[in-house]
Amino acid sequence: MINILEATETVKMITQENLDVRTITMGISLLDCISSDPDELCGNIYRKITTCARDLVRVGNEIEREYGIPIVNKRISVTPVGLIGASACSCPEDFVKVARTLDEAAKAVGVNFLGGFSAVVSKGMTQAEENLIRAIPQALASTDYVCASVNVGSTKTGIDMDAIRLLGEIILETAQLTKENDSMGCAKLVVFCNAPDDNPFMAGAFHGVTEGDTVINVGVSGPGVVKTALESVRGENFEVLCETIKKTAFKVTRVGQLVAQEASRRLGVPFGIIDLSLAPTPAVGDSVADILCEIGLEYAGAPGTTAALALLNDQVKKGGVMASSYVGGLSGAFIPVSEDQGMIDAVEAGALGLEKLEAMTCVCSVGLDMIAVPGDTKASTLSGIIADEMAIGMVNSKTTAVRLIPVIGKGVGDQAQFGGLLGHAPIMPVNRFSCEDFISRTGRIPAPIHSFKN
Repeated sequence: MINILEATETVKMITQENLDVRTITMGISLLDCISSDPDELCGNIYRKITTCARDLVRVGNEIEREYGIPIVNKRISVTPVGLIGASACSCPEDFVKVARTLDEAAKAVGVNFLGGFSAVVSKGMTQAEENLIRAIPQALASTDYVCASVNVGSTKTGIDMDAIRLLGEIILETAQLTKENDSMGCAKLVVFCNAPDDNPFMAGAFHGVTEGDTVINVGVSGPGVVKTALESVRGENFEVLCETIKKTAFKVTRVGQLVAQEASRRLGVPFGIIDLSLAPTPAVGDSVADILCEIGLEYAGAPGTTAALALLNDQVKKGGVMASSYVGGLSGAFIPVSEDQGMIDAVEAGALGLEKLEAMTCVCSVGLDMIAVPGDTKASTLSGIIADEMAIGMVNSKTTAVRLIPVIGKGVGDQAQFGGLLGHAPIMPVNRFSCEDFISRTGRIPAPIHSFKN
């Protein structure tokens, strides 16, 4: 039972500390939609999504009103379209048609985003998956709610460098097609290593083939709650610091667990996982970077940042797993530059650059997220940055991701404006030296020696 003190504490976290449930995401399998006819495929997809998710937004809104817990987004993830469209889609244009169908279905049920315009190519690309990747620029430019992702590596299989080389070009093409909106199409495209099948967060969510027909996954948030809790233990030792983070993460996760169980019950859909990720917003006081400063750093990026982030991430997970039996997804601290005002401040102060961000991703389970770079950045440079981040994930047996936004027409010192949860971002400098000859090699980087565990 929840006592009055716990209820009051939860209300305070919601009203004063920016606590929210970031998303209820319904995963929907499209395996039974497969057809060799493109029109039939699109019709099957539309019917499946609009049938399964017809009550998702209504139920989310009801839970929000009844419990007073803000639920920021209601989302859908689907089986990777690179698999679903293999029989019907013979060219990139066919996949664009599927993307538009997904967008229409998302609008029909009223969700905020739909993820799963995706390909899983960690060891190689089928022709269909290559066609999907080549369709991404037009698909993202001509839809409003569709998000794309490509998994190009894993600890078991290595890294598909052919896919990475292609994606450098695809990211630039996407930037060009959406340049009127500060190349915002790139904000809906994530490149992964070791992508999880049950991630509820966009833009990287898809419904893995290991999942059931439908599932409810919930992503919690709460950087502001953690920061406020740490304000009460300033100057205390690391044991007190860690215990405070764990206890706070437990409370935040219990709120997510409540929402997940209620949504599952009311929709008649199995509960999947709670994602423990600390997801910031542009709101002041809702920042992962501010937590790092509260731990004792002048700015995120100062010496000690990677250690502080490792501590934070680990204690959040330790507290969260006590609050839910089913934890999954990314479950790491998001450190996006655009969505976190503290991160933006650190970049503008000169405390934080791409290289330090890369070091931080070694311990945060998310990656280089929402990084705006000059619009004239070479495709090979983008591919090189992706390859570096994929190597971190592969060697360390963890999920890493890259969401780069080359903002056409803007350079270092300018700002990109995305609006809403995506906020704004300073354009960050990239290393000016070439990796062209490295990226132009064909084939794949083999799996590391410690992947052989059979």
